[in-house]
Amino acid sequence: MNSTDIETARERFLDSGDDRDLPIVDAHHHFWDLTGNYHPWLCDLPRIPFRYGDYEAICRDFLPQDYFDQARGHLVVKTVMMEGEWNPLDPVGEARWATDLNERTGSPNAMAGQIWLDRDDVGEVLSAYHDLPIVRSVRHKPKTVPRDQHRNDFAPPGSMRCSRWRRGFEMLARTRLSFELQAPWWHFGEAAELARDFPGTKIIVNHAGLPADRSAAAIAAWGDALELLAAFPNVWLKISGIGEPDVRWSVERNGRIVRDAIERFGVERCVFASNFPVDSLVVTLDELFTGFKEMVAHLPREQRLALFHDNASRLYGL
Repeated sequence: MNSTDIETARERFLDSGDDRDLPIVDAHHHFWDLTGNYHPWLCDLPRIPFRYGDYEAICRDFLPQDYFDQARGHLVVKTVMMEGEWNPLDPVGEARWATDLNERTGSPNAMAGQIWLDRDDVGEVLSAYHDLPIVRSVRHKPKTVPRDQHRNDFAPPGSMRCSRWRRGFEMLARTRLSFELQAPWWHFGEAAELARDFPGTKIIVNHAGLPADRSAAAIAAWGDALELLAAFPNVWLKISGIGEPDVRWSVERNGRIVRDAIERFGVERCVFASNFPVDSLVVTLDELFTGFKEMVAHLPREQRLALFHDNASRLYGL
């Protein structure tokens, strides 16, 4: 869909308020071709431990036609592909493949590339991404631990406080790229230090900080952690990947999470995303987008448009 068509869609939604007219930028999904490319976690046996449990069902090709077949009934106008833990020996390979996929199919429209901030090839990878305009951000999952093992002075190699990791982040900060942060919420003290020390770099929190524990105490602590990060204007929040292991995704289970996240960060710095095909383990794409729409149906049209389309367009330069 070209820019004129998208603007027409925006105006149609603002006029009608009908969710069927709501244009969507999916700000976080994956594509992979396992017949031709190597993603160790999807290709190798035995399977690794995973937060949704058994993930055998997604260990198969997932390409633009698969995505848009599942998105029928929703007006997805652009998408942002997240790196899918492609072969770490070739971090730029996935971005080159995604660029070719875009040229052949029109999707994805942007992507987050793989990087290893504590490796010697950081500068080389960043330089390669400079020549691949589809890459708008990068992701390196920092070292984390379960909540009961976390301490306030947590700073092992590979963590957000690791000097080598931060040297790589400093190199990233000199580029046009944003940083995708995937870490559980109890590590947000370290993330806040990163946001403070690199105010010119956008940090995009993946999956709302992974609020898997839904106990009252855990949700209260998660909310406090979000508020800590929200104090930094260079931090954005993706509302995605909030499923629970062995629990079917539902508005009833996740509505409070979504509304609390938006309250903490504000409409202007939140984006909706599918995390497909990963979240297909707990929800269909239609159920997910329909559920997100229901959760924010009480908001003004301009704010709903921002959450589903305008914020992601601005964040990723679409």
